[in-house]
This record gives sequence, C-alpha cells and structure tokens, in this order.
Amino acid sequence: MTIASTRNLALLVAAAVTGAAALAAPTSTAHAADEKEKCYGVAKAGQNDCQTPTSSCAGTSKMDGEKAAFILVPKGTCAKIVGSSPQPM
Repeated sequence: MTIASTRNLALLVAAAVTGAAALAAPTSTAHAADEKEKCYGVAKAGQNDCQTPTSSCAGTSKMDGEKAAFILVPKGTCAKIVGSSPQPM
C-alpha cells in the first residue's frame, strides 16, 4: 500500500466511525430525556433549568429553593430530596 492509499483508508474509517456515532446520538439523547423528571423547590439561585413565573429563562432564578424553579433529575430522585416536589409548589 502506498502512503496516499493508507491515508485515504484512514480517512474513510474515521468518516465511517463518525457517521455511526452521529446516528446513535439522537436515540440516546432522547432516551436520556425520558429518564428525567422536574424537581421543584431545590434549585440553587441561578441554577434552575427553565423559565419560571419570576425569572425569564434557565439560570435566572434569584434565590435558593425558589418554589416555582425546577431542576431536571433522574426519575425517582425528587421524592428522595427533603423539601422538593415533582409539581410546582
């Protein structure tokens, strides 16, 4: 094999691996989102995951433990956290 054909083979293999990874990514991302739940009342100030009635978007809550602010946690975790709720408080 020549240097040029070895280089072309390496590029082809790299492209195939990248393509396979790209096809697998959306499936795993969607699956990961299904395994999360909203957990209200436990976000630190500025660490909320989405807009609330008192903040304009993610990361803008003004105080720790804001009752309308939530963070996404693995399903089943919110019930284990004192002072939290899976529903807005």
